[in-house]
Amino acid sequence: QVQLVESGGGLVQPGGSLRLSCVASGFTFSSYGLYWYRQAPGKERELVARVTSGGGITNYADAVKGRFTISRDNAKNTVYLQMNSLKSEDTAVYYCYARGVWGQGTQVTVSS
Repeated sequence: QVQLVESGGGLVQPGGSLRLSCVASGFTFSSYGLYWYRQAPGKERELVARVTSGGGITNYADAVKGRFTISRDNAKNTVYLQMNSLKSEDTAVYYCYARGVWGQGTQVTVSS
């Protein structure tokens, strides 16, 4: 079955960096676009970034443009989200999404 497993979350100070990873299994990874979403407490889940199947096109939410970078390694069935210059408002559970399936999420907390 399709499975997505995120990792890399944690507690970081404002201005710091984290790299999230999402390892996929159960489908032809290289054929699908991949997405990172996040959900902060009391807010709706929102799209953060997406990348096309070949990796050639990426899109970002305005709130993260210039700070976050999505990338994929089709040989490793893995999608990444590099997050730099983190702000308190980036605090949320981050989810990987592909082929109609959600990962379990990884918590990112930005706090001093």
